Amino acid sequence: MESHLHPPHQSIVILDFGSQYTQLIARRVRELKVFSVVLPCTASLEEIRKHSPIGVILSGGPSSVYDADAPKFDDRVLAMGMPILGVCYGFQLIVYKLGGSVKPAPRREYGHAEVNLVAGAKSRLFAGLPETLQVWMSHGDDAEKIPPGFDLIANTANAPAAIQDEARKIWAIQFHSEVHHTPRGKELLRNFVMEICGARGDWTAQQFIEETVRAVRATVGEKGRAICALSGGVDSAVAAVLVHKAIGDRLTCVFVNNGVLRKNEFEKVQQNLRDKLGLHLIAVDASASFLGRLEGVTDPEQKRKIIGNTFIEVFDVEAERIWKNEGEVEWLVQGTLYPDVIESVSVRGPSQTIKTHHNVGGLPESMKLKLIEPLRNLFKDEVRRIGRDLGMPEEILQRQPFPGPGLAVRILGEVTPERVRLLQEADDIVVSEIKAAGLYTQVWQSFAVLLPVMSVGVMGDQRTYANACAIRAVHSEDGMTADWVPLPHELLRKISSRIVSEVRGINRVVYDITSKPPGTIEWE
Repeated sequence: MESHLHPPHQSIVILDFGSQYTQLIARRVRELKVFSVVLPCTASLEEIRKHSPIGVILSGGPSSVYDADAPKFDDRVLAMGMPILGVCYGFQLIVYKLGGSVKPAPRREYGHAEVNLVAGAKSRLFAGLPETLQVWMSHGDDAEKIPPGFDLIANTANAPAAIQDEARKIWAIQFHSEVHHTPRGKELLRNFVMEICGARGDWTAQQFIEETVRAVRATVGEKGRAICALSGGVDSAVAAVLVHKAIGDRLTCVFVNNGVLRKNEFEKVQQNLRDKLGLHLIAVDASASFLGRLEGVTDPEQKRKIIGNTFIEVFDVEAERIWKNEGEVEWLVQGTLYPDVIESVSVRGPSQTIKTHHNVGGLPESMKLKLIEPLRNLFKDEVRRIGRDLGMPEEILQRQPFPGPGLAVRILGEVTPERVRLLQEADDIVVSEIKAAGLYTQVWQSFAVLLPVMSVGVMGDQRTYANACAIRAVHSEDGMTADWVPLPHELLRKISSRIVSEVRGINRVVYDITSKPPGTIEWE
């Protein structure tokens, strides 16, 4: 069902042992213009070698190496003969597997800590760094005895903090170099990736475009046809332009009105994609079908599954129409991103599934069309970079992320035409006022959420009993973590005043100040 488009090239493989920071390691490596890929810790040597790694990083994780259900790991990875860096749990795993010992720490070390380089110790990993480093720790076990052949190169006041075995090309650190709480951590990772692994640092947006275009052409063939699921957002638009660059008019884009789009979105998206991108677009109004199937459904996972399944049914119908007019269609293009995959499928070691994304876990197993997902390994900011290199207009590239299931996951409880109308009106006010304040491109996402809560109010000296609405605005780098935005009070006052005055059926507005984690960006 899934098409892997990218041929092997120089990369850093990151084995995930369940750390909340694993994706940050991948990002830090990519910031060095080196491709990185996250694989489950259970990945076979064959799978790892498919990615042409020049180095391997073992991530952190919540387990102890002595746990009965500790993540499985192929010991032969440590003998691959290429540079290996263990981080936190990866550090402890290296110690444990290679003849050292690990013990429970007297107290869990979590937060800021100070690491000191061992006097006289020489290490390429710490080249150019000061003798004392401020770092971020998050672990419950310590290395009691380092393995034979290893040198201690740094420690804290309590325990070893970094070790190395140059002969076997293995390094390990007890702290998290990938987080911003370790100020010089990027330099340490650069030392590993560029100096120790010898990365060229030539993975660029242009290289990605060229590789993807070649791969799509090879995948689809000289006569193959594809349809693209367009949502009107950045991801699907960039995916469409990429595939269009590869196969031209053999791509037909399909934009579906699922009944839970933003206000006037169906008309605006058609104009943008046809006029500004020159894409061949078929617009399908299937709102009645979607809303009919969502009737009475309140569970968010069920909503996502229904929307995903209905999307595919619509695409199958459109594909058959295109077959009759233009020739057989085999492929479906989607703008799936890395965070969608990470949050939807528990394939990253022991990481837990957070929620199903309609374009990943919501697809039926018996799909007629085969998938092409050219952006599947990219983060949002990388997608925008690709779009700029493709010459796409900023108006499209700067659009804030919008969930595939649309307003259905911003309407808590049952999705009805009336509740959709209420949220469309409230959300339009939020977006328009944030744009008017010049803040739209400065925040990751800003939107309204309709709550399954009725509250008493007073309007025009009369009692009201109406819906409550929440406002959400967050800063994020890639959607994996997020902080709430302290919007100016006057802006919040204006948004609230307009919603309760203009949207008949909402009489209360609240502001969501929850970060991710512990919350998610969307409420469902």
